[in-house]
Amino acid sequence: MARFSIKRYLPRSLYGRAALILLVPIVTIQLVVSFAFIQRLYEDVTAQMTQNISVELQLLLDIVEDAENVEEAATKLIQTANALDIDVTFPGADVRERRRFTDLSGRAIRETLDQQFETLRAVDLVSLDKTVQASLETSKGVLEVAFSRRRVAVSNPHQLLVLMLFTAVLMTVISYLFLRNQLRPIRRLARAAEAFGKGRNEPYYPGGALEVRSAGAAFLNMRARIERQIEQRTLMLSGVSHDLRTPLTRLKLGLSMQPDTEETKDLIGDVDEMERLIEAFLDFAKADAQEELERADPIDLVKDLVANAQRAGKSVELAGDIPDAVNMKLRPLSVRRAVENLINNAVRYGTVAQVEITVLETALRISVEDNGPGIPEARREQAVKAFSRLDASRNQNAGSGVGLGLAIAADVARSHGGTLRLGDSDHLGGLKAELVLPR
Repeated sequence: MARFSIKRYLPRSLYGRAALILLVPIVTIQLVVSFAFIQRLYEDVTAQMTQNISVELQLLLDIVEDAENVEEAATKLIQTANALDIDVTFPGADVRERRRFTDLSGRAIRETLDQQFETLRAVDLVSLDKTVQASLETSKGVLEVAFSRRRVAVSNPHQLLVLMLFTAVLMTVISYLFLRNQLRPIRRLARAAEAFGKGRNEPYYPGGALEVRSAGAAFLNMRARIERQIEQRTLMLSGVSHDLRTPLTRLKLGLSMQPDTEETKDLIGDVDEMERLIEAFLDFAKADAQEELERADPIDLVKDLVANAQRAGKSVELAGDIPDAVNMKLRPLSVRRAVENLINNAVRYGTVAQVEITVLETALRISVEDNGPGIPEARREQAVKAFSRLDASRNQNAGSGVGLGLAIAADVARSHGGTLRLGDSDHLGGLKAELVLPR
């Protein structure tokens, strides 16, 4: 049996929850006060005023009962009724029982009169506007009376309700404006943090309440430390790789002057392999470099990379429908480097590679599939780590890389606020790498 949870129906944003916290007490207070007001005004006060006029009606009944005949009773009733501002008809006709369903004070009038007079026959609150008509049984006939509704009910009772509603709306609007002003610094902090997660540095300064300022200052310090750490790692990798180029060049030059033997060829091959490793280190360092975001079309970028791979004799093709041009903010060199690494990995561990571009509502997905051995699901998380080589699960004959291809692509995706997903290729049976970039 599913458990009921009120959390499913509550707002998820801080703004919505704060507005709910503001409105619920106000609405509750208004309902409680309105109910108490209606209960007190429409029932208690109306009943009290009806009891007061019941004394006058009882006087009229006593006059009828004390009179010798109908004519004497009628004469005395007219004199007394005029003084009491009550219209009487004696003998009169039976009044039809009529009352609107929504007439709360009318119900109190009818119940009070019924309690005061056992001879009450009917009360009409509808036929004459703002007038109460009633018929009372006497020993000499039916006494029909009519008096103003204002004598038994409060006039203009809605004014207090209107005033309460107007005050509640006014205070709610003022509280809403104040609440929005207090939440604006939190929203600015959230936007700055989200932009930094996507690799953008939006200008931000702490503001708002003391706690929000403290959180904003902590975010700025964290962002500065992360930027310094990335810069130091980039400089270190770049410096080490550049420093290694000079001795490698001397080694290669010295080996080229040696006799052309098998051992010399092997050593030259080792030096070439070291140069390729250094190039991989430099690519990894460039991936960490903070390239500025700019408007570019990733569709043209991918098509250009596929064309270059085809000119180099690699079996790479664009699969599926090619979308129209998309103008989005990205780091073109970094994205180019990431997609190129995915294509090179695909043709290195397989013989055929397919590249597909899919434009989603909020993201762009670049998929690269191959017909190689793929990567087991248990080792895919390890595969995107730097310097991680999974040659045992891939193709040993393809040569051992430095393990930075997927790491560079993952770093580029994260710097754009996206992700790199690894899966199984449905078309070629090998690895499927998806580079997802937010639009």
